[in-house]
Amino acid sequence: MRKKHIIIYCITLSLLAISCGKKEETAEKTPEKTVQKAEKPADAPQMIASLTEEQIKAVGIMMGTVEMKDLTSTVKANGTLSVPNNSKARITSLYGGIIKTLTVQVGSEVRKGQVIATIANPEFIRLQEDYLTTNSRITFAEQEYRRQRELFDNDAGAKKNLQSSDAELKALRTRRASLLRQLQMMGISPGAVNNTNMRSGLVITSPINGTVSSISAQIGSYVDVSSPVAEVIDNQSIHLDLQVYEKDLPKMRVGQIVHFNLTNNPETEYDAKVYSIGSSFENESKTISVHCNVIGNRAGLIDGMSITGIVSLEQTTTPAVPNEAIVEADGKFYVFVETDKKPEEDHDEEEAKPAQPKKEVKTINFEKTEVVKGSSDMGYTAITPVTNIAPGTKIVVKSAFFINAKLVNGGEHD
Repeated sequence: MRKKHIIIYCITLSLLAISCGKKEETAEKTPEKTVQKAEKPADAPQMIASLTEEQIKAVGIMMGTVEMKDLTSTVKANGTLSVPNNSKARITSLYGGIIKTLTVQVGSEVRKGQVIATIANPEFIRLQEDYLTTNSRITFAEQEYRRQRELFDNDAGAKKNLQSSDAELKALRTRRASLLRQLQMMGISPGAVNNTNMRSGLVITSPINGTVSSISAQIGSYVDVSSPVAEVIDNQSIHLDLQVYEKDLPKMRVGQIVHFNLTNNPETEYDAKVYSIGSSFENESKTISVHCNVIGNRAGLIDGMSITGIVSLEQTTTPAVPNEAIVEADGKFYVFVETDKKPEEDHDEEEAKPAQPKKEVKTINFEKTEVVKGSSDMGYTAITPVTNIAPGTKIVVKSAFFINAKLVNGGEHD
């Protein structure tokens, strides 16, 4: 009997030992799984979105394929607006004087020859006085010359006296010609100058058509020949200087059309045409200046403004998608391709949860696929997929932004 009890006791101990061993083994395996799950990256970007048919209809998602389109390729370049120096004028006075009137303001449109200001100086009166005096002396000198000529012809006068009177007359005539030209440059008609009509003021006129960009003088201030009174710019001559990189230079041709926008007003588009291509680099920028004439609307264009231009090149046949098919994220561009792959979180749920009967909801999965954007034209943009997209593969061509928003928001399920 005692032997029987001993045998039963040994069997019980053996069973307990086996049971404890299994528990320890289970305990060791469980943390390993936990560690493996913890090691799985939690912040990995989600690239696949799953939508139900109801969601697709609700947000207006439309499907299509990558198409071959004839698009006009382009070159993008920055630049500035510039007015050539022969269409700018810094207006100065030919003589010093005090500003009496200013007839324009900054922004005023002026025509060539229009009066900008008037100045006064007593020297102007002395100049007219010299002109009148010289005219009178010429009248006397002519009479004296004729008298000396008659005397000499009749052998009654010395040749020396005739020569002296001739030299005096020529000197006076030269002096009068000089004074006459000075009066004309001052805007004074020599024929209108007389003893009762001498002007003390001088008019300053614009040498070109244009717009007054600045006024340096003010009424009562003194100006001399080196002091600018105003500046005028003819914006009708404004042109565009594009800075094109060396790699794009072979694509540039005279006559190409450029569409450009002002940096401070990107909504308004202007047009220009290439008329000259530079032959040297600009400073150390490794760019070449491409000069373009602005055509059509010039409203709001001012010398020195910064612009962004698109140069239209030749048409090429290239894979393209509607503009709405492309989304941007983290500085890259993507399209959404229909796929049989499932979102990563769906795999986790299948592993974590036991299979349970549930109502089947039909979904369609879309994979976010990176592409490189090319030129855009007529509502389409050329693309080059980073990973191959097979011909005929369905892609989202409308409301792609909704799918992207769903991924950005953590792939929430509705």
